[in-house]
Amino acid sequence: MPVLTRQFIQSFLGYLKFEKRYSIHTFTSYETDLTDFFDYLNVHFGDVLLADINHNFIRSWLADLKNRGLTSRSINRKISSLKSFFKYHLRRGVIESTPMSYIISLKISKRLPVFVKEEETRKLVLTLNQFTENWKTLNAKMLITIFYSTGMRLSELISLNEKQIDFGKSQIKILGKGNKERIIPVSKEVMEIIRDYQQLKKKEFEQPDNVLLVTEKGNKLYPKYAYLLVNQFLGKASTLDKKSPHVLRHTFATHLMNNGADLNAVKELLGHSSLASTQVYTHNTIEKLKDVYKKAHPKA
Repeated sequence: MPVLTRQFIQSFLGYLKFEKRYSIHTFTSYETDLTDFFDYLNVHFGDVLLADINHNFIRSWLADLKNRGLTSRSINRKISSLKSFFKYHLRRGVIESTPMSYIISLKISKRLPVFVKEEETRKLVLTLNQFTENWKTLNAKMLITIFYSTGMRLSELISLNEKQIDFGKSQIKILGKGNKERIIPVSKEVMEIIRDYQQLKKKEFEQPDNVLLVTEKGNKLYPKYAYLLVNQFLGKASTLDKKSPHVLRHTFATHLMNNGADLNAVKELLGHSSLASTQVYTHNTIEKLKDVYKKAHPKA
């Protein structure tokens, strides 16, 4: 990859990291997409100046991605990365026009969010209460309780600090994507579960970490640890193929919608920047209405 091109990439990535303040996961995705694109250009077309890149180069790369077996969803993410990259350099005056003007995202079928049914959620709570409370079970109970009660993302819960929990107001302050803060009200029952966990943590570890959730050694929880615990206990209570923490976030939103919650309120609770991201949960609500109609209407 030419040195100048690498500098253009680093300038853009610096903008994402320090100005947009994207998460490390999002930052890495952009870096991977851009590196893959410019490596492809270098191999197939040689050293191409940024100003000389046109839509034909990009279409060639997209065709190669398709041949490599990437899904339309993954390809669209890469298109989005390039659009942001060229738009950034267009604003800086590095290029006079963006080659992405002629690139259209691929059509993809909407996937309905996977969620745990309400009766299975009750079974899940009972399952957690039946186990002996060793430290792993305590963590499983905390993870599943907070995920389902707040709809947090995995990264948000792992980074949750004790000072973000307001016991007086029964609410939790969450630091979401782009360092955006949001407040989520929590039931007093859940707050008591959190308080009990904090007290046990202080007894177990001499200098407990400021983060809420810790491993058996008192260290901050890491994503794989949380994923495996949630996966294990969801497997005991549900018949879902997918058993990730994100399923509990979907469950939180779906149960709210199914019980009459306002769409805008759910959007704020989830920390979505766009209402379009939240509207996917209305499909599950419509499916429930159809089921009620079929069972209850004499002409159905």
